[in-house]
Amino acid sequence: MSISPTIRPLFSYYGSKWRSVPRYPQPQHETIVEPFAGSAGYSLRYPEKRIILCERDPLIAALWRYLIAVKPKEIRALPLVRPDQTVDDLSVIPEAKSLIGFWLNKGSAQPRKRPSAWFRSDRRGSQFWGEEIRERVAASVDKIKHWQIIEGDYTNAPSLIRASWFIDPPYQDAGKHYKHSSKAIDYQQLSDWCQALSGQVMVCENTGADWLPFTHLGSMKSTKGQSKEALWLNHV
Repeated sequence: MSISPTIRPLFSYYGSKWRSVPRYPQPQHETIVEPFAGSAGYSLRYPEKRIILCERDPLIAALWRYLIAVKPKEIRALPLVRPDQTVDDLSVIPEAKSLIGFWLNKGSAQPRKRPSAWFRSDRRGSQFWGEEIRERVAASVDKIKHWQIIEGDYTNAPSLIRASWFIDPPYQDAGKHYKHSSKAIDYQQLSDWCQALSGQVMVCENTGADWLPFTHLGSMKSTKGQSKEALWLNHV
């Protein structure tokens, strides 16, 4: 079996599924849709597929448009950040500031302006914005030129196509840390929408959620420690 050309995360983001994706079913269709894109952890494992991302947060959507369009040499030309600097000190466009800001602190829901204490203690420079991360992003952006980003909520996704749907919304109880949090989601409406999709549908949640008949998937490492993950899977 051929190995998919995995891309490592292009920016660090709260709730990312990138590390845990191997525990989820592989895509059965040539198109993958992530209606709650975030950092697109599932799609990054299968970047050669036709990828459609949908993101409600304008800042995240703009960052994806930038990453899809930017040239590797432009990423390589981005400045590094000294521990005493902020992103506002950098003469770069807002999307580049967002990219750098997400790498100043791991697992944030919004980009940071100042380097975190963890950033300052990362002597190898391999976990936060530095030469290694900058080169990794630069070497990856050409692999996502065929991706599509839609700015809007999940209802703007192309729901009539048959695809592998990886649906990872803010969790009903734990998803309050996002700019567009679980408080703004009608989970009964989301449940009906998920069940009407055609293709392979994977919906993520915490164990105990009841807006779909979820089954326990396992404990996985998360930003806050261990998360008891659940999955609803449907093939249509």
